[in-house]
Amino acid sequence: MTDRSNRRTVARTEKAIAAGSDDPPVEPMRRSGHRVYSEGIEAGTAGTVLRKVFGFAEFRPGQRAVIEALLAGRDALAVMPTGSGKSLCFQIPALAMDGLTVVVSPLVALMQDQVTALRLAGVAADSINSGNSRDENVLAWRRAAAGKTRLLYMAPERLMTERMLAALARLPVRLFAIDEAHCISQWGPAFRPEYADLRRLRELFPGIPIVALTATADDVTRNDIAGQLFGGDVEQFVLGFDRPNIRLSVEMKRDWKRQLRGFVSRHEGESGIVYCLSRRKTEETATYLSADGIRALPYHAGMDSAERDACQNIFMTEPGVVIVATIAFGMGIDKADVRYVFHADLPGSIEAYYQEIGRAGRDGAPSEAHMLYGLEDIRMRRQFVENEDAGPQRKRREHKRLDALLGYCEAPECRRVALLDYFGERIEACGNCDVCLNPSERLDGTEDAQKILSAAYRSGQRFGAAHLIDIILGKETEKVVRFGHHRFPTFGVGVSRGKNEWRSLIRQMVATGFLRLDVGGYGGLGITERGMALLRGKGVFLYREETVMVPAQAKGPKAQAPHRDRMERPLSEKDAALLATLKALRLEIARERGVPAYVVFPDRSLIDMARRQPGTKAEFAEVNGVGAAKLEQFAEVFLATIDATLAETGGS
Repeated sequence: MTDRSNRRTVARTEKAIAAGSDDPPVEPMRRSGHRVYSEGIEAGTAGTVLRKVFGFAEFRPGQRAVIEALLAGRDALAVMPTGSGKSLCFQIPALAMDGLTVVVSPLVALMQDQVTALRLAGVAADSINSGNSRDENVLAWRRAAAGKTRLLYMAPERLMTERMLAALARLPVRLFAIDEAHCISQWGPAFRPEYADLRRLRELFPGIPIVALTATADDVTRNDIAGQLFGGDVEQFVLGFDRPNIRLSVEMKRDWKRQLRGFVSRHEGESGIVYCLSRRKTEETATYLSADGIRALPYHAGMDSAERDACQNIFMTEPGVVIVATIAFGMGIDKADVRYVFHADLPGSIEAYYQEIGRAGRDGAPSEAHMLYGLEDIRMRRQFVENEDAGPQRKRREHKRLDALLGYCEAPECRRVALLDYFGERIEACGNCDVCLNPSERLDGTEDAQKILSAAYRSGQRFGAAHLIDIILGKETEKVVRFGHHRFPTFGVGVSRGKNEWRSLIRQMVATGFLRLDVGGYGGLGITERGMALLRGKGVFLYREETVMVPAQAKGPKAQAPHRDRMERPLSEKDAALLATLKALRLEIARERGVPAYVVFPDRSLIDMARRQPGTKAEFAEVNGVGAAKLEQFAEVFLATIDATLAETGGS
């Protein structure tokens, strides 16, 4: 593409936007092969970009393999837990190659924060989104068309217009990155129809690698993403889901305010997140905790954006703050020392639960994830599914996902085993969950389990829990009679129990690996190898008759973890004082620049700064997360603050 034709494209883009369209004008699809570099950053090796731009000495687990695949021109599907550095998997290839990387992101706030963070790191990044003014979108496109932008963020509905696709075809696009890729899966709990059209990218941009990234996706969702985006042909990189430093516990809801207060009292002075189902309850809970002397702040989508940002900055900067939030909080937040996540209500799915508890303990230190749930929670969640604007198949799948979450809540054996089994990961009992540490009495339910297994086996392992329960309860429903299941020897053998008891037993059998729930199909229950052994009389099934957990003591030992991150030794009292000063400085800089505090430096960088206590610019460059651009922008002011604080306190 010549400079003259490039200028014509920019001019027509501005004209189209001024006329009421934010999309570039339609152009014939053809591809340019010229090299384009971001101002000040040339293409280089991935390791060099990692060190010089982002200030990290080494890759985190899983990153290198994904990056190498993309640099080799191969597609990739990366499933990596929250906090594992997914963004670098496409940001580094974008800078190691020439040309433009287009990033698809579902949330305006998330893409704006990522763009701001990249710009602070010296990277030419832009976004075209509904949160920008028309003039801002025109300028963003002008920079991209002129080859001055390396990463361009857009929502899927903006990208997949004919005008935008045709205009991008004239630019040297080298990579497409689909963030929050679970949104494309019709079987995922967060399906967004506008993501479905992304499947056209492979056809429209042949030879351009695509990377899809998500933090939570079970086997069914992963396979659906692979099929939708890549025609089933893609390298999958699935990082281990286990977070062993997070203690897991679940408790039946009795007096939720008292239960919450008792839990928070054990974490006095520590940062935490409390998740609530509604905006009203979020406000109510923050007020309740504040009245009890706890620094608690609300955060939900109904608040003014400036107020939300203020609450977020306080949470990121000041110690011992509790944020009470709906699921609107957490995307992109990088706070290392969140000591607990408390669910005051039942989450929507295991995927949502896993992603939300993943915001605790990112520094590797012991942390807790505690959940309350009750019958009203279950009723409301069922109602949410029924009220969703979706077809019967999707509703059926969402009910089965909820069943899986309830199975986790009622797990009679190690809770972490049940959680990771859902994602296809097998581990031994963890020793760091409430079931392992304080096991409640379990009863022998082998005979009843064999009744369920027999009904499942004889009916072809394709029916769900409701049908199997009808069989063992002796219900001659139309469906039971139509398939002849009223003739089974197991018909009517379970009348000694009620329907809800049988439902609980089945959930516990799923949670402990005797039955397998087909979430992607019609919710049928299949028998696992362990279940077949039990059906043949080998092994036992132990269940919990009561799902009420033994309440935690008001005061007790902190949660212990099998290991800590090797870079995380405890801070001394003076180190902690220095960290508080550095956080205050970070907040001041963030306010001056109008950005979230964590975008300036994440907690991990400030913690490393407090430990190293650099005295020179060269030493500051060794701090985790200090790249070349941040070294030039922030070294002087941070070094001066460190020097003044140490002089005042007398050093470490």
